[in-house]
Amino acid sequence: MKIRIVSIGKIKEKYLLAGIDEYKKRLGAFTKIEMVELEDEKIPDKASLADEQLVLDKEGKKILDRIKDDEYVILLDLHGKEIDSVQLSKHIETKMIEGKSTITFVIGGSLGLAKDVVARSNFRLCFSKLTFTHQMIRLFLLEQIYRSFKIMNNQTYHK
Repeated sequence: MKIRIVSIGKIKEKYLLAGIDEYKKRLGAFTKIEMVELEDEKIPDKASLADEQLVLDKEGKKILDRIKDDEYVILLDLHGKEIDSVQLSKHIETKMIEGKSTITFVIGGSLGLAKDVVARSNFRLCFSKLTFTHQMIRLFLLEQIYRSFKIMNNQTYHK
């Protein structure tokens, strides 16, 4: 089983990188983890809707180029379904039982996700109606994936 996180933009903040590294290390006991950071497209000042759509399309192509046909894709999407940690754990576990060898989580850029990326997804997950930076969400996602594996394995940490 492999977990991939495909995201737009680079993380520069040391405190976030330290947290991400910690959860990647912890996850090593349960699964292979791969982080794919794709360069974000520059948004022109006073961008028109057409400019923003062009940025979305370019970022969407970059994302889709990194996803294989057999991967199960979970989008982090404000319009997705809100679930709790136990439900996320069960969702991941179900996909493992079904024989999915790779689950790929996708985090878009500041403008969101292109329609083609949304169409390619298998599940749309909303972390919260609150707004977080895309960099912070990577850390939160890794923590929740780690929590999911702890729940699956009946190990303490969850409560």
